[in-house]
Amino acid sequence: MTLVYRAIVLFVLLLTVRCQFRERDFWKQATAALVVVPLVLRLLMIK
Repeated sequence: MTLVYRAIVLFVLLLTVRCQFRERDFWKQATAALVVVPLVLRLLMIK
């Protein structure tokens, strides 16, 4: 079950990072960066 959870988090993380680099608006990039931090922590299983 943990592997499925990590796979889902990784998928969402990759989509967020991809959108972050394709976006031209600075504030949307900053928002995506704020979303990436908790996703990375969840991927590493750090609470």
